[in-house]
Amino acid sequence: MYAVLETGGKQYRVAPGETLEVDRLEAEAGKPVTLDRVLFISDDSRLSIGAPTVPNAAVVADVVEHFRGDKKIAFKMKRRKGYHRTVGHRQEMTRIRISEIKVK
Repeated sequence: MYAVLETGGKQYRVAPGETLEVDRLEAEAGKPVTLDRVLFISDDSRLSIGAPTVPNAAVVADVVEHFRGDKKIAFKMKRRKGYHRTVGHRQEMTRIRISEIKVK
C-alpha cells in the first residue's frame, strides 16, 4: 500500500515504514502528526484518486527531528559594473517516519 500526499507545496509518494524529509512542520519532535492532503491511495486491489483529495483519508507520521538542509549558494553578478553578491540559504526541514495510511 502506498499514497501520494502533499505538504509544503510538494508531492511525495510514501509507504508505511519510510523516512521522509519535508519542509518544516509545526509539531514537536517525537510526536505524531496527521497529514490529511492525500491525493492518491493505491491498495493491492483498488485505487483511490482524489479530486483534489481523497475524502476521509490521512497519513499518520512520527516526527523524528527538525534540522536545517544543505546550504544553497546564489551568486549574483552584473558584468562590467563591478557588482557581485553571494547569497546563501538553508531551508528548515523536518524528518518524519510514516507509520500508517488511514482510509475509511
